Amino acid sequence: MRSTVRLANDAWEALLEAHAVLLREFLAEDLWGEISMREYDVLYALAKSARPVRIGDLQDHVLLSQPALSRMVDRLVGRDLIQRMPDPSDARGVLVTLSDAGREMQRAVGRRHARHVAAAMTERLDVGQLAQLEELGRRLAGRQTDQEDLGS
Repeated sequence: MRSTVRLANDAWEALLEAHAVLLREFLAEDLWGEISMREYDVLYALAKSARPVRIGDLQDHVLLSQPALSRMVDRLVGRDLIQRMPDPSDARGVLVTLSDAGREMQRAVGRRHARHVAAAMTERLDVGQLAQLEELGRRLAGRQTDQEDLGS
């Protein structure tokens, strides 16, 4: 019988391995169009927010360092996919949100990506396992609700 420490570490390694395998599969797909997968992640995180957010709040939802995220936001602003605006609650702060073009791009790429994710996941897991994985993922992320806004 495995110890709890061993089981926890084996589970963590399995999670990381599954993530790496699926990520490589998603990256290999010709569905990203004019944006990279990382750029899409930023657009997706912004699309999930009901209101403009600070870059620090956005950073909590993407796998980029603060300097890398700031550079990416600059590039996406330059491509008119993201808009910057002053934070009305803090004159020193800046908020970011999707532009109309960014929302269109996120939706178009998102539809293709969602179909690929669904195919990859349903090929490996049944409906019950998918529901269990969703619940476990939310629990590991410290989220108990179905939807969590970036600004919450």
